[in-house]
Amino acid sequence: MEGLVRSQISPIGAHYKQQHSVFIPKFSLKLRTNLCRGRVGMMKHSKSFNSVAASVQPLEASALGRSENTLPSKEVLQLWRTANAVCFDVDSTVCVDEGIDELAEFCGAGKAVAEWTARAMGGSVPFEEALAARLSLFKPSLSQVQDFLEKRPPRLSPGIDELVKKLKANNKNVYLISGGFRHMINPIASVLGIPPENIFANQLLFKSSGEFLGFDANEPTSRSGGKAAAVQQIRKAHAYKVLAMIGDGATDLEARQPGGANLFICYGGVQLREAVAAKADWLVLNFKDLISSLD
Repeated sequence: MEGLVRSQISPIGAHYKQQHSVFIPKFSLKLRTNLCRGRVGMMKHSKSFNSVAASVQPLEASALGRSENTLPSKEVLQLWRTANAVCFDVDSTVCVDEGIDELAEFCGAGKAVAEWTARAMGGSVPFEEALAARLSLFKPSLSQVQDFLEKRPPRLSPGIDELVKKLKANNKNVYLISGGFRHMINPIASVLGIPPENIFANQLLFKSSGEFLGFDANEPTSRSGGKAAAVQQIRKAHAYKVLAMIGDGATDLEARQPGGANLFICYGGVQLREAVAAKADWLVLNFKDLISSLD
């Protein structure tokens, strides 16, 4: 019987490129064997992460019409300022990309997978059904995932690195909770200084040959209600009095329930999902609003 492979990612050196947003360092599934080499259209930098000015700009408030929750109430501000922990969604929140859509497009199935993603984030289909359906459309191999991470590193949303630093400076614990994959999230967490134990995400499974096998259904974020379960687990384990959840999708909104998140902040700077935004305690289009409110 062929064994399962749970690959680990280690950095092999960073390249940065000024395009649409902030790039994180490129990561590989292989051990580091080569020195950084300059490429056409790329600039050679040191191994440390250097932020690049992002040209992807958050939506303007005028795009929201008459949304009333763009101005937080005193109660909401108090919860935000006193939160012991803050949990972030990753795709279209911490990053400007939807990781699975980007990987699918790289593998030649972008349009079909993106349609499923829209349905999943809108809450019209169970998340586990959408996840299985999307992966079945392109079945990425281990080598394809490795090649993807080399050529298309995730891009951080404008201001997220500053926000995470501010939260840490205010003694707030930061977590990443995602329906995406650890292969793409581990390097993002590394850049932001978030420890591996503070990551809740899905795990791709491969045969010993590197062929796609599936995903680990035991991960709570692999199914509907999974983010809520992860948040409840975090809050119970650490006895946090106040916990905030920040994200853009229906699965993020689900985290706000008894025993889970006390506060849900909808980030609409990348994707504005109106049905989700309407139910949020606070709708923000720019992380600067969250940063300034902590002063």
